[in-house]
Amino acid sequence: MSILIRTADRGDVPSLVHLRLANAERHVQLDPVIYRVPDSEAVRRHFEEVLSAEPKMVILIAEVAGEVVGMVEVVLLTDPLDHQIIHPRRAAEIHTVVLDGHRGKGVGSALVVAAEQAAAERGVSILYAGIFAPNKEAVHFYSSAGFGPHGTLLSKEPGVPLPPPA
Repeated sequence: MSILIRTADRGDVPSLVHLRLANAERHVQLDPVIYRVPDSEAVRRHFEEVLSAEPKMVILIAEVAGEVVGMVEVVLLTDPLDHQIIHPRRAAEIHTVVLDGHRGKGVGSALVVAAEQAAAERGVSILYAGIFAPNKEAVHFYSSAGFGPHGTLLSKEPGVPLPPPA
């Protein structure tokens, strides 16, 4: 099976919308409290804007036999601020989607390798893969690609009271 990885263009918007919605449906099954299926028109507008604006994001797609079967988004984070105490490093978030039926066949791995290269070309020295719900498949996938824990991210919803002590 030959996998072609290339930069997405405006002609890919329908495929990108399909990938985003398929991924959303999968995530809603994991945790419907955290995830939702966004409006397809909003997703279309998002990708059209991203692909026509000054790039703050790189979108690569994977094709197998002429069919778009996956994508990876490399979201460039703001440059580190000079006043922070952490050594400044250019960072990006990575989001990978592969359609069912094409998982486990090297598509995701090829996308991550290409994303790493695209990130490095833009001066990125660290990639983050956020997984916000129990998703053993995603943790295994990114771990096998060399991603590992990096610090601790804590969150809180403002105004939500603390649970009673156990």
